[in-house]
Amino acid sequence: MKERHIHIHEKTLQDLEFPQVLEQISELCITHLGREQVLSITPYRNEAALKTSLNLTNEYLSSFFNDNRIPNHGFEAITKELQLLKIENTFLEVHSLKKLVSMSITVNAILKFLKKFEDYYPELYQYASDIEITELLIEKVDSVVDRFGDIKDQASDELFRLRQEINKVKGKINQSFATALHTYHQMDYLDDIRETVVENRRVLAVKAMYRRKVKGSVMGGSKTGSIVYIEPETTMQYSRELNNLEYDEREEVVRILKEVTNFIRPFYSLLERYQEFLTRIDVISAKAKYAKSLNAILPEFSEDKSMHLRDAYHPLLYLNNLEKQEKTFPQSIELKKDSRIIVISGPNAGGKSITLKTIGLLQVMLQCGILIPVHERSKVCLFDRIISDIGDNQSIENHLSTYSYRLKQMRYFLTKCNKNTLFLIDEFGTGSDPELGGALAETFLEEFYHREAFGIITTHYSNLKILATELPHMVNANMLFNEKTLEPMFKLVVGQAGSSFTFEVAQKNGIPFSLINRAKKKIERSKIRFDATIAKLQKERSKLEKTGQSLKENEKKTSEEAEKLEEINARIQKKLESYQELYDSNQRLIYLGQKVNDLAEKYFENKRKRDLMGELFKLIQIENSKRKKISAKQKKAQKAKEQQVKKEADKKVEVIRKKKKIAKEKAKEIPEKPKPVLKVGDRVRMEDGRAVGSIDKIEKNKAVVNYGMFTTNVSLEQLELVEAVKK
Repeated sequence: MKERHIHIHEKTLQDLEFPQVLEQISELCITHLGREQVLSITPYRNEAALKTSLNLTNEYLSSFFNDNRIPNHGFEAITKELQLLKIENTFLEVHSLKKLVSMSITVNAILKFLKKFEDYYPELYQYASDIEITELLIEKVDSVVDRFGDIKDQASDELFRLRQEINKVKGKINQSFATALHTYHQMDYLDDIRETVVENRRVLAVKAMYRRKVKGSVMGGSKTGSIVYIEPETTMQYSRELNNLEYDEREEVVRILKEVTNFIRPFYSLLERYQEFLTRIDVISAKAKYAKSLNAILPEFSEDKSMHLRDAYHPLLYLNNLEKQEKTFPQSIELKKDSRIIVISGPNAGGKSITLKTIGLLQVMLQCGILIPVHERSKVCLFDRIISDIGDNQSIENHLSTYSYRLKQMRYFLTKCNKNTLFLIDEFGTGSDPELGGALAETFLEEFYHREAFGIITTHYSNLKILATELPHMVNANMLFNEKTLEPMFKLVVGQAGSSFTFEVAQKNGIPFSLINRAKKKIERSKIRFDATIAKLQKERSKLEKTGQSLKENEKKTSEEAEKLEEINARIQKKLESYQELYDSNQRLIYLGQKVNDLAEKYFENKRKRDLMGELFKLIQIENSKRKKISAKQKKAQKAKEQQVKKEADKKVEVIRKKKKIAKEKAKEIPEKPKPVLKVGDRVRMEDGRAVGSIDKIEKNKAVVNYGMFTTNVSLEQLELVEAVKK
């Protein structure tokens, strides 16, 4: 892959509020080192490293949506421990050793997991593949430190011996103290509390008057002076021995810790790599959590120099509105070789600046390895340089006016602008005399255009709008406004300049009409006409947008209705088949009944039994020849089905009879209303229909009804009036 060197100025990052994004990501880190690293994120200067970073975040994000969650990466920083390991003859305390073991276990767990699920997380596995998995460090520490954080007795033979001796001496101390306690208690020399602990030693609570009669060392007394605390003489001898043994024990523990530390020293580089790895995983995890909160993705990179952001959200605005439960309006924008520069115009507070910042911020985020909230069919590219001039640029410190500052910025733009640059300028040309500033802005824009730079600018200047229509690779765009309410619709439309609605907005805000007219007279007529034409075009565009949206909604409704009708049709077809079977069965029974009736009449007249039996037998044989032989189970099922259909048919017939009966009774009660006389032009609908049409012509009690897409002939009796034609 060709290496490219990318640079984005600090001023641009500030203009686009990128530090606020980093602040939000840092809050999702679980370690202090991770937070620090997030806050120091800057744009990648190397394309290969950038794409690796994006892929790592994207893979971690995918772990939130599958069953193979990446193990926990939390750790305590070992920065101080690493510094100590660099210094000879130093040793690590037990809690430091526990930190190293914990970190090793965490890293080993993640490395083993990534090896197991290499197919799911190829980039993360590749990133971790050069880190060594080792159990030696863990085993060494575990061999000397128990789970409570104490050095084990078996850590060395000497330590084991010393602790055995200590336990024996402690036993002797307790025994000698118990003897002294019992003796002096019998003599009534002790206070009611009998004993206490002073400086970690057991002492007798001796009544002050008997203090000289008790042999031992005075360790203090009560506040009132009525009690003196004395360590018995026999116990003191053993305490001195205990002190010596405990000193030797501490020395042995230090020796063991030094030995363990010296064993760990060769692992210094690995431990440093472990900390770097877990810190990086913490950063990747925080970026993935941020992406999840924004529904952000890794879009496809375009092969040529072009970008197409669909449904792009401003991250800070999106999260802020999410908290307030308000809607955020996404924008779609495209920059490519034949439309490199977009000039956005339109009234203030319409969303021009936020659109500019959205595109700029998302581009910066992408080039810093952060996923962006756009539609999955978006395409992106990289720019070697992103430069901006956004916001209030008055420099108090340098005593520069807004215009002077902007000219300095333009000078910087002219030195840096080329075909790999994206420039973002808000309110281009403002800060000076409108005519002169506009002319200079036009010249700058032409220069950027001829250098084949990519850019987005916002402006109110008509000459810049005209320039965008004249140059083939520059396009106008505007933020849609509702022409009736003059409220912004926060929707960017490319291909047409926007009116500033200057006089309309002034009128809406209560400025007298006479003053607005006087202002209009002071401006060149051509300028007013141009702005009026743009305003008219914008209104037309707004109407077309609404019509398009309405048509889409109607199309969706029609599709849904068609699906419902198909379903109903299928159900009706099924019912018809069942009713047809029931009808055929009933017709057959009627036919048989008629035949039997004919035979009965014949027998009634001639009284010939033999003929009657012969005819009956013949009839039964004919009927049986039509039957198919079926099993008892099939017969039962068929009978059940026939009974079910009959039951349904009887129910429906009963309902229809009831309705007819009620309708008859109502008809008797209420005199029928005279039907309105329908005329050509009336809006009508069928009595049992929803669609409304208008009557084109009436002939011989029939009307031609026009439904827009088609016409149809309908009897006047079947139509009902919706709206009479206006005279």
